Amino acid sequence: MASTLVGLGCLGYAVWPSASENADPLGEKTGGETTVYATGRNAFSFPLANLDDAERTRFAIGNSFFKRNWVEAPASTTARDGLGPHFIARSCAGCHVMDGRGAPPAYQKTLGPEPDSTVALLIRLSVAGKPMAGSGVVPEPVYGDQFNNAAIQGVKPEGTVRIYSTALRGRFADGTPYALLQPRYELSDLGYGPLSPNTLMSPRIAPHLAGVGLLEAIDEADILENAKTQSHTSGPIKGQPNRVWDAYARAERIGRFGWKANVASLAHQTAGAFLGDIGITSTLFPNEACMAAQTDCLSAPHGGGKRSGRDGLTPAQSATASQPEIDDETLAHTVFYQATLAPAARRQPTDVQVLRGQVLFQKAQCAQCHRPQYVTKEGPFPLLTSPHLKGQTIWPYTDLLLHDMGPLLADGRPDFLANGRQWKTPPLWGIGLFKDVNGHQRLMHDGRARNVLEALLWHGGEAEHSKQQVLKMNKPERDALVKFVESL
Repeated sequence: MASTLVGLGCLGYAVWPSASENADPLGEKTGGETTVYATGRNAFSFPLANLDDAERTRFAIGNSFFKRNWVEAPASTTARDGLGPHFIARSCAGCHVMDGRGAPPAYQKTLGPEPDSTVALLIRLSVAGKPMAGSGVVPEPVYGDQFNNAAIQGVKPEGTVRIYSTALRGRFADGTPYALLQPRYELSDLGYGPLSPNTLMSPRIAPHLAGVGLLEAIDEADILENAKTQSHTSGPIKGQPNRVWDAYARAERIGRFGWKANVASLAHQTAGAFLGDIGITSTLFPNEACMAAQTDCLSAPHGGGKRSGRDGLTPAQSATASQPEIDDETLAHTVFYQATLAPAARRQPTDVQVLRGQVLFQKAQCAQCHRPQYVTKEGPFPLLTSPHLKGQTIWPYTDLLLHDMGPLLADGRPDFLANGRQWKTPPLWGIGLFKDVNGHQRLMHDGRARNVLEALLWHGGEAEHSKQQVLKMNKPERDALVKFVESL
């Protein structure tokens, strides 16, 4: 039983496989045979170790479209024109720098009107109400479901994001003080008039991408089993799956990507990000994200073939009638690139302090949500990924479920089945390499935590007991716990 439900043991404590149950009992090869042994700036940018030559070529093609900037239409580079009209980044790599994790701008700093290439913060918007079929939210009527602080020539940016912070202070049981930064977000310099007075806002930081193809290859049955096991275990941990509409499958699926598990597949996630973050249309999302009040956005040039004024169409009609700005083949290459980014092997898994931290991780019941191990199946769309993702024993440390994380982390914004206090358990693999790759260790959904220990202290709700266990630890214990997490 332990090999099937590793991390969800009796009495609410984690169970780790023995060497007889698993050839990699410490999870050093985080992605099984896909794992790369890498550190440093490029640690998240290598292809799966077991790709063949043809797949490595496809990986390189996808990499080029992931990292190069898109430009405004019309342009001579027709394969890459169509940026905007509104956007927050000019490329996928603008948010996922080095395929890694984004960071918020310094608190008490303005974000806008032109995005910084190292800033990967976006603001989700919605209002209360019943969403249309296939949508998890009701968009804000003037600005839509995402606030974009940049725009092409002739189009007004939607506005400026300002971030402020307040210190929340406390002490560990041994008297050591700590301070957390509680962020506050304001939207100003609004380009199209006031927001609805009932607007719900939720900031999001771009996560790192290494291993996402393996997460997609986790069997839905395993995610459902996580929820079932937690529901039958005493204690507050009661995770729930999100059920969402997948534009690629054209069907409902269990969500596993996004901070509220509001996206089911990499194909949907990638096409959605092209539209929402860069303003690039596709066959999955063929219409620009321009709201009715944004007339300059609606009349802007389109990069998909037919442009304003052609064939006697109005600019708005021309944009709708145009071919997608990213073709299906290019989009598929970009999805494949992300799906085949390899997770890096653990560092120092047999270190004495790391092993002590592992025991403390279990004792604090962290593994109830951060389930260590799975064996992957075939992903939902095998033509977009690699067959080498199947049958791998992986160690991502997530249950891919939604959990109530308490009032301090609540955004109050529902998304499909996720309520305003719930967040998906993020995977922990690679967390110790963020400093190498991106020069920071900003954690949580909006990057408010400045390191692993602060992230632990932000936990509440279902995880309040685990946080209280951390608060009782002395400094050597806290250091060991952090070192274990950073070894993953």
